[in-house]
Amino acid sequence: MPLANFTNLDFSQVKTTLREYLKENSNFTDYDFEGSNLSTLLDVLAYNTYITSYNANMVANEVFIDSATLRENVVSLARNIGYLPRSRKAATANVSFFVDTSNITPAPSTITLKKGIVATSQGSFGRQSYTFCILEDITVPVADNIASFSDIFIYEGSLLTANFTYSARTPNQKFVLENPGIDTDLLTVTVKPNEQSTRSVKYSRQDSLFDIKSDSKVYYLQEVEDERYQVFFGDGIFGNKLQDNNFVTVDYITSNGDAANGVNQFTFAGRFVYTRNSQEYTVTSGISLITTGISASGGESIEGVESIKKFAPRIYASQNRALTANDYETLIPAKIYPETESISVFGGEELVPPQYGKVFISIKPRFGDFLPNLIKENIKNKLKKYAVAGIVPEILDLKYLYLEVNTKIYYNTNLAPSSTFVSSLVQNNVTKYSESSELNKYGARFKYSKFLKTVDDSHESVTSNITTVAMRRDLRVVTDTFAEYQIGFGNSFHIKSMSGYNIKTSAFTVAGIQNNVYLADIPDTNRITGSLFFFTLPSVGSQSPTIVRRNVGVINYVSGTVTLNPVNVLSAKLKDNQPTIEIEATPSSNDVVGLQDLYLQLDISSSNFETVVDDIASGLDPSASSYIVSSSYPNGNLVRAGSPETPSVTTGAATGGSSVATTRTTVQQSTASTPQSTTSTSGSSGSSSGGSSGGSSGGGSYSY
Repeated sequence: MPLANFTNLDFSQVKTTLREYLKENSNFTDYDFEGSNLSTLLDVLAYNTYITSYNANMVANEVFIDSATLRENVVSLARNIGYLPRSRKAATANVSFFVDTSNITPAPSTITLKKGIVATSQGSFGRQSYTFCILEDITVPVADNIASFSDIFIYEGSLLTANFTYSARTPNQKFVLENPGIDTDLLTVTVKPNEQSTRSVKYSRQDSLFDIKSDSKVYYLQEVEDERYQVFFGDGIFGNKLQDNNFVTVDYITSNGDAANGVNQFTFAGRFVYTRNSQEYTVTSGISLITTGISASGGESIEGVESIKKFAPRIYASQNRALTANDYETLIPAKIYPETESISVFGGEELVPPQYGKVFISIKPRFGDFLPNLIKENIKNKLKKYAVAGIVPEILDLKYLYLEVNTKIYYNTNLAPSSTFVSSLVQNNVTKYSESSELNKYGARFKYSKFLKTVDDSHESVTSNITTVAMRRDLRVVTDTFAEYQIGFGNSFHIKSMSGYNIKTSAFTVAGIQNNVYLADIPDTNRITGSLFFFTLPSVGSQSPTIVRRNVGVINYVSGTVTLNPVNVLSAKLKDNQPTIEIEATPSSNDVVGLQDLYLQLDISSSNFETVVDDIASGLDPSASSYIVSSSYPNGNLVRAGSPETPSVTTGAATGGSSVATTRTTVQQSTASTPQSTTSTSGSSGSSSGGSSGGSSGGGSYSY
């Protein structure tokens, strides 16, 4: 009699298997299982088998990192391959205040702000009050009866201390920090020969065994159960080994993570002291109000299980070195800049012309649109210990490729209270789609069919929709300067008409032309390239353009690039106080892809959603004699709305985090009236090599 195979977790199936197993025994031939007490025994056996199989299945799942669900198991498996999950991050704020010592007796020469709590959030931020601390004492001199504490960085959370005494007689001694929510980046470890000693040595955290000597003063860190951390030290081979009775002190901050982001008003809650004639005094008067320089930001929750599953194997594969593009894409968000929302990395050999020996990195931060220059430099410095010699990393500013949709929503009036109701539901659904991970990442693809389904599924009253798609990029210009510009869309352009006006722009002004001008194109007969020209309009909605200057640049419809010859732009539409020319084109495919360093975004604010009554479905016009037909092709005005403005401050070359793209000066403008400039061609996405261009006296070439 063969053994039964219990692989099914269904109770009924298990019971049936047991019954069929017994029926094969001659003693139970023609036995009534359901009408006997044996049925109860079969229920018990089936239930026990079911529970055992379930537990075995769950145990098997927890053995592998890709199927494990419990955080403790995922962390343990990641630890086996040398990965330490990111801890909770405390929100950081920058504040300033001072102490007036004119009424303090005896008069101090210096004042010390003691480590620990410094301030509390003023009022109820998010119905909760937060405390902010410093990690070390800060001492400043008193000048003219004023002790100024300027640009002090304070960290949200409580500063705690854990003490341990090392015993050589306890080989398996563990130093576990009992509090969850620790920010490991703010953790400090000091070791004294014994508890009574006044001499201590600060140990530094080490994540690998490279460059570690037997006497290196380092400690190691690992996450244990319940989101707590264990500190351990070297063994005399990889790091200094502790001696008997060594006294270990660990200072750390427990934080609320991202909950305190945005706090900008503080009340002082710290302690000031000073020493005169070997006596310590406490300062309680003359303390000013706190001025906030930078609001609290940067707080993060502990790394989640899914993130650990994603990055732990990739970090192990990279072996803590940056060689391939995948290595950079793994190391930067996992170890260098955790605030990375999305990242794109590609080698300079992919550009046209190629730039060998360089790797280009474009990062979308979790908060904000661009990386500040200081953070860029910090990332490049931290990459040095991972990067291979001879490879120069370049961090590019984010380049947004905006999508704008024009949607006609047909709906059944019998199933919806109003057109506003339908429009609101559709826009809410589309907004969720625009904020999804499908779009907000590098290499994203706008899926036209899925977008149509998103609109149709918004409400039962929606019968259909007609949607047209347009691409837009924002060309930030340098005013009062002759310069050449090139911008790439990374997608082919659709040629609507061989008569031209396939692209449209916002208004701007150029030297030598009095009125506002717009940029347009006219295709060559090969339908691959074309020329650009400037024209004027009596009004935005006019269909009577006047061409004022021809051959001002070239366009490539296949690669999706627009190159503008040297031109002196005087003013343009202001965006974030930057003179900007909006350039719009129709993609040859409605499935638009963000290539290389192009970051795809669906711009809801610039899109249009119009409801149209479906007369046929509503029963108003069964014969369809007056059915409203919407065009499936984009049309309308020849230009985009927006008038040129003058920035409130003088705008130089687009640099740092304030620009959509990086800039590059190739040839300085000559003293002649007509500048000479060479075109610096980039790939299809309009990548550039970084660097900034000069001021108003120099010409340049700008790739976007």
